[in-house]
Amino acid sequence: MIGSGYVGLVSGACFADFGHDVYCVDKDAGKIERLLAGVMPIYEPGLDDLVERNVKAGRLRFTTTLAEGVKDADAVFIAVGTPSRRGDGHADLSYVYAAAKEIGEAITGYTVVVTKSTVPVGTGDQVERIIREANPDAEFGVVSNPEFLREGAAIDDFKRPDRIVIGSEDDRATEVMRQVYRPLYLNQAPILVTGRRTAELIKYAGNAFLATKITFINEIADLCEKVGANVQEVARGIGLDNRIGSKFLHAGPGYGGSCFPKDTLALLKTSQDYEAPQRIVEAVVAVNDTRKRAMGRKVIHAMGGEVRGRTVAVLGLAFKQNTDDMRDSPAIAVIQALTDAGAHVRAFDPEAAEQARPLLPDIEYATGPYEAIDGADALVVVTPWDAFRALDLRRIAGMLTQPIVVDLRNIFDPGEVRAAGLTYTGVGR
Repeated sequence: MIGSGYVGLVSGACFADFGHDVYCVDKDAGKIERLLAGVMPIYEPGLDDLVERNVKAGRLRFTTTLAEGVKDADAVFIAVGTPSRRGDGHADLSYVYAAAKEIGEAITGYTVVVTKSTVPVGTGDQVERIIREANPDAEFGVVSNPEFLREGAAIDDFKRPDRIVIGSEDDRATEVMRQVYRPLYLNQAPILVTGRRTAELIKYAGNAFLATKITFINEIADLCEKVGANVQEVARGIGLDNRIGSKFLHAGPGYGGSCFPKDTLALLKTSQDYEAPQRIVEAVVAVNDTRKRAMGRKVIHAMGGEVRGRTVAVLGLAFKQNTDDMRDSPAIAVIQALTDAGAHVRAFDPEAAEQARPLLPDIEYATGPYEAIDGADALVVVTPWDAFRALDLRRIAGMLTQPIVVDLRNIFDPGEVRAAGLTYTGVGR
């Protein structure tokens, strides 16, 4: 597993748990040292126990030396980062191509090289070319195997997937991949074998569609507020239709994280390159970008239109619950809108504070939710951590200097909030 970040580490640990022998490779020596000491580089529920168990069993190893992991491997997964490239939004494939070159120089015997990183259509062709140039005599196949892991539920997603997509032009490589995933196939996880370019596009199309569902319900939420409807009931009403489904229909401050923002941009760049415009995805990206800042204005409006010199308690910084990932988190734009308007922000997140500090250096960080709330002029919920749902509303009412609650995730019952003596502003209801 080349790359021991989110995808590489979770995938490697899960493969080891299936009984495979796994090397996780990373050029970051500090990260490898921490992993060898049992310190996880990310927060993901259950990951530390999974890693510890498989390290002890001798099935999971960590190294900074790519050749050590690759030399006897049947399959080598490329799971390095593909961040958005500055300027044009295209996926930065420099790490993928560098890994491919090193892999080509290190493989011995027939090896399947698997792109697990999210990459634009045609990347597998380039990986194959780079490996062939690095090692003209090598026997290998190149496969696309996109990941579909949700942060916060990644281990369960890996072990109980909706589907396993294998993009391959090589029957021998396909059979190796079937053996790699044999433990999941025995649990009746469907394996979809496609062409390599099709598999690469499936990942982008899937994420773009989910981002579209989120953005759609967010715009419906705005309409609900204007006409006096309840977006949660609307979402339930349409989600019960099996053709639509209930997932990703939760109105809120917009999507963020490591996948949707960069993958929608990369899909748009590909569509431009091939002159096949994706107008719906273009609209999704534009609406989501403006929505995050608009949520800051929503808080300011709930506080009477003036926040200069006032303190706002923000609960939640990560882009979603059960992760410490701050990438494109809506909290960043919301907090920046508040601080730009002159507010003092005191924030709390159970896991993401350390990741947030470099991005939001000018706010105050609390060590618990009530510490953040005490003496504030308003409470704003940005990330729907379960621990926030059971907060004592009457205690909150006694701690706030103004009885203002802005619930950007609709985690509270409006009636209960008002019964506690607080004013309530939600999203779309």
